[in-house]
Amino acid sequence: MSNAVTVPYSIDDRSTQQWLGLTLTPGLGPTKARRIVEFFGSIENVFAASLTELEAAGLNASAAQSLGTGRSLELAHEELLRANAVNVRLISIEDQLYPAQLKQIYDPPLVLYVRGNQTAISEPGIAVVGTRHPTPYGSGMAERLACDLAARGLIIFSGMARGVDTAGHRGALAAKGKTVAVFGTGVDVPYPKENTRLMEQMIALGGAVISEFPMGTFAAPQNFPIRNRIISGIALGVLVVEAAEYSGTRITSRCALEQNREVFAVPGNVTNKNSWGPNTLIKQGAKLVATWEDVWEELPTDVRLRLTPKPDPESPGGQTASLFQESELPPHEKKIFALLKADESTHIDEVVERLEPELSSSEIFAALFELELAGKVKQLPGKNFVKSL
Repeated sequence: MSNAVTVPYSIDDRSTQQWLGLTLTPGLGPTKARRIVEFFGSIENVFAASLTELEAAGLNASAAQSLGTGRSLELAHEELLRANAVNVRLISIEDQLYPAQLKQIYDPPLVLYVRGNQTAISEPGIAVVGTRHPTPYGSGMAERLACDLAARGLIIFSGMARGVDTAGHRGALAAKGKTVAVFGTGVDVPYPKENTRLMEQMIALGGAVISEFPMGTFAAPQNFPIRNRIISGIALGVLVVEAAEYSGTRITSRCALEQNREVFAVPGNVTNKNSWGPNTLIKQGAKLVATWEDVWEELPTDVRLRLTPKPDPESPGGQTASLFQESELPPHEKKIFALLKADESTHIDEVVERLEPELSSSEIFAALFELELAGKVKQLPGKNFVKSL
């Protein structure tokens, strides 16, 4: 695998320094900063404006003074040197490497700090999110689904938090795929600490860590809800595995809906509080997900054509996540299951005829009944059967 190398900031990149200077100006958020650029016509004109012109544009005194005196540019220069020292690349909203998907949201960050493969953040992917305290079922589904999707070329985006996020990243790594973590801290402050090794593995396999927060930013609680809009905005869709009623995942889901992203959810046990989030989303119209195919079929056509599925060479059938047990099928059921197709129905008479030397009709009927109960096959009108996806 050929992994792209992070290209550090060039001191001659005036535009990046100016965009960063704008983000480091006191009293300016992404939306207000973008409006100031629109007011003056370009980022260059903002920094060429006089103190009077800046105040006339609606900036408060401290912001206008920071920009007008050059203090914002000084702060940006110092920050860029810090980033450069640890091989962190900064990508402004005007940079060609800035993710087009993220640029579409209402309040995209003006500058992204990128540690690792800077091209991975622009590739099509799915965000996998959920509770920090998942059940074994939740962790297993997050890891398996992420593994299956990453094996087929999708980037797995998440926040590297404990629980479902970590399981999603690990699933992508198990498939030797790429995964990107969106930090609520600086990219040089892994959080939680125990995931430092995980972060290193992600970068080594061609993934990345990104953040809109300056170098050295610590884990302040208010930063994590802010970063959630990036997790949903940078992805084609958001897959919710387990989430309680009041959680950060709920914020990410709401962001996804506001950003017109697909929302997917893995159903859970109705007696478990962590099932409230995904089950409620499904009731509200989110796509129910049992296997990777449920996500795949909702992707834009051009994305599906671009990404060639890569089945596991050790498992020609393509092992996938499922709501059902992946245990070995009994011999009779295995023979029938191998005979059926997912995209073409097979009549019961054909099944009996082809298996007649090996199985009696009563054995075939019993095995089909068990496969139906397990959800592995589906009966269509006229006694026709197909494999369930």
